[in-house]
Amino acid sequence: MDARTPSLERTTARGWRPEGCDRVALVLQGGGALGAYQAGVYQALHEAGVEPDWVCGVSIGAINSAIIAGNPPERRLERLHTFWDRITSRKIWHYTPDGDIYRKARNLASALMTTTLGQPGFFVPHSTNPWLSAAGARTATSYYDTEPLRRSLLELVDFDRINSKAIRFAVGAVNVLSGNFIYFDNAHDEIIPEHVMASGALPPALPMVKVGTDHFWDGGIVSNTPLQHLLDQEDNLNSLVFQVDLFSARGVLPRDIQDVMARHKDIMYSSRTRHNTDVYRRTHNLKARLYKALSRVPEHELSEDERALKASLRSLPGIAIMQLIYQQKAYEGDAKDHEFSGTSMREHWSSGHEDTRRTLKRRDWIRMPEDGMGIVVHDVHRENEQA
Repeated sequence: MDARTPSLERTTARGWRPEGCDRVALVLQGGGALGAYQAGVYQALHEAGVEPDWVCGVSIGAINSAIIAGNPPERRLERLHTFWDRITSRKIWHYTPDGDIYRKARNLASALMTTTLGQPGFFVPHSTNPWLSAAGARTATSYYDTEPLRRSLLELVDFDRINSKAIRFAVGAVNVLSGNFIYFDNAHDEIIPEHVMASGALPPALPMVKVGTDHFWDGGIVSNTPLQHLLDQEDNLNSLVFQVDLFSARGVLPRDIQDVMARHKDIMYSSRTRHNTDVYRRTHNLKARLYKALSRVPEHELSEDERALKASLRSLPGIAIMQLIYQQKAYEGDAKDHEFSGTSMREHWSSGHEDTRRTLKRRDWIRMPEDGMGIVVHDVHRENEQA
């Protein structure tokens, strides 16, 4: 490990982790082409010897999660590279002059090519436009076919490995009929490619995916941040969580219509991660106060249910969240999530790698919260602010 990387306790079965940490979790937000940032995050963790026990994702985060969970640690980076190199293999321009205005024009050309041609190994346009398709036809409810993605998943992901529960795996999707958000979780579901595809089936571009008797769309249309699924687990495990977001709730005042569209997308898909952690912190504090109140009551005056509740509250888990949020470049507009050029992919990947390396150098962050703190949040882009 790099000499500047924090000192972590070595465990033979699960890699490196802080003292007192029961679980390392990797939680991946949706964001299309920006998902290469998450691959860079994983690369930095892998290089530091930090391997997750839990991966949970939505949309492109579900695809990255499946590749990570569906391969042994020594093959994960190779498979991530294969997927991202494949879907960004199309050449856009042979030469791009230096300067934001030229890069912005090239990115727009790249996004236009995605719209008209789809992406290799991911999705292709239907032979018939949905506006020209009869109601009920296979091509009537989306613009693209995701069969290429299914083939990529079958090639790059070992679903038997995911279902062996070597690590916990979950992806979020929305039931088209009920509107309910659910997680397909290998703790209780047998995971197949359709579960991953359902999590990334963003309408109206991509088709809804049938799983069993139900149809599902991208989980990001309800909640783009799967952190809540981990926080809802009542397993009392001290957790180090790497929360990787691709849309930032914070931004700058828009200057033109493209800025407006990009800012709107950021706010819509950032999914209030801070709000979720604040709610969890308040709930944790209430549980701690309830335990103190029950402790003041003599044991013989407590009912059986109250004794059980007191026992369950005795050791509340500590959770340290390392928040890694992609920072948009000046020349990226509202098409940043469907601009799949190789140049942009490598930039996104490099950004995730560097942000994670910076985070891991913070020795005071990579540790479990002290008793009673419950949950702490750190963000490498807000180092001077109180989390």
